[in-house]
Amino acid sequence: MIKKMLKASFGAALLSALLIGALNYSSVTSFAKERYQKLQLFAKVLNYVQQYYVEEVDAKKLIYGGIKGMLKELDPHTNFLPPEIYKEFESETSGEFGGLGIEITLKDGVLTVISPIEDTPAWEAGLKAGDKIVRINGESTKGLSLVEAAQKMKGKKGSVVKLGIFREGFEEPKDFAIKRGVVRIRSVKYTDLGMGYAYLRITSFIENTDEDMRKFLKKHKKVNKNDGLKGLVIDLRKNPGGLLDQAVKISDAFLEKGTIVSTIGRNKKEKEVLYAKRSGTFEAIPVVVLIDEYSASASEIVAGALQDNKRALIMGQRSFGKGSVQSVVKLGDGSGLKLTVARYYTPSGRSIQSEGIVPDVKIDNLSKDVLAKARIKRKVKREKDIKGHLLGDKEKAKSKKSKPKNGAIDFWWASDQTKNKKKLSPSEKLLSEDFQVLQAFNYLLAWDKITGFTTN
Repeated sequence: MIKKMLKASFGAALLSALLIGALNYSSVTSFAKERYQKLQLFAKVLNYVQQYYVEEVDAKKLIYGGIKGMLKELDPHTNFLPPEIYKEFESETSGEFGGLGIEITLKDGVLTVISPIEDTPAWEAGLKAGDKIVRINGESTKGLSLVEAAQKMKGKKGSVVKLGIFREGFEEPKDFAIKRGVVRIRSVKYTDLGMGYAYLRITSFIENTDEDMRKFLKKHKKVNKNDGLKGLVIDLRKNPGGLLDQAVKISDAFLEKGTIVSTIGRNKKEKEVLYAKRSGTFEAIPVVVLIDEYSASASEIVAGALQDNKRALIMGQRSFGKGSVQSVVKLGDGSGLKLTVARYYTPSGRSIQSEGIVPDVKIDNLSKDVLAKARIKRKVKREKDIKGHLLGDKEKAKSKKSKPKNGAIDFWWASDQTKNKKKLSPSEKLLSEDFQVLQAFNYLLAWDKITGFTTN
């Protein structure tokens, strides 16, 4: 037995030497010596397990497990991607992939939904931002990495996965059965608010996000020939992020010059800065950007760039605070390493990581029910509410059959006025049901008076 142990030790030392040789060091420094000792320890354990464990084991499985264990000591966004997962990862930014359609993170060690992507199986099943995923098909998610959790949730199209969800207000976790499907992301959604104003909801940043945004704004100008594009609401709420280059392009579309974002890695002296360029920039229209606590990563880059360059008013709630940069490296056997390599900084030098973007104007997102109750309780009366009051000049001129103008104040009561009379238009529905969008629109309407000058 002792001879066998000595042979195992010799084998471990030999394997360690080979590993160090692969690193191609020209000279052995103290740092390299320390690394050699640690690799020798790993190789020794690997050899002992392979030779003396009670059952035969797969060396590849052991090595993959060792890598995963090593990366768990780092941040939750650093992950090892086995070949099958890496292949899926490559397809997920193209706008079509199989799965549920949710962005997840580890928050205080618990698997948490950052945001369900609109019009996906997870969205339609009723999952919400902030939901805690405590079980996947009856198995606890405790100790799972993001990659492992994502892999368990993926499967054949049409198959069902059961997620145990704990949500604020739940007494205990509830199971949500979700049918897997092909997730086709339409990352930009457009609504004409009337009077030349437009609303764009960006749900994620994928390969064609900037292109789609430009198409919608071009369409808006074509339809609104008289008013053109007078102002824009960009809704980044519950947007979990995506491709950095698309966030940069979206920001660049509204900036003629200045810094968009910078990244700093381990070497603090090496700073990479991305700048705006004049070509392709939209005219200087008023812009309001909506964010919330689930706006993350690329969303925070856009909000920070437009805020620091004083190009847009940021409204809503403090964003998520995911300000780290991941680089994905393809490894020799088809696997990949997703490694955190830097932090994002806004143009003014603020770190997004753990801090998020603080809005210029904080506005809570009131529910439809709260708004409805507020309208019912609104009992303020004015002269015009008194029966038999003396008519004003405008009242005399106004036809009894005339409809209210397409303006923000009118929309406050839109759902009550039209509830039983006519179907609401998309803009009426949006503004009567979404308090934050309504307030963003009000700011756009009052922009010239607030700033004291016009932007046209």
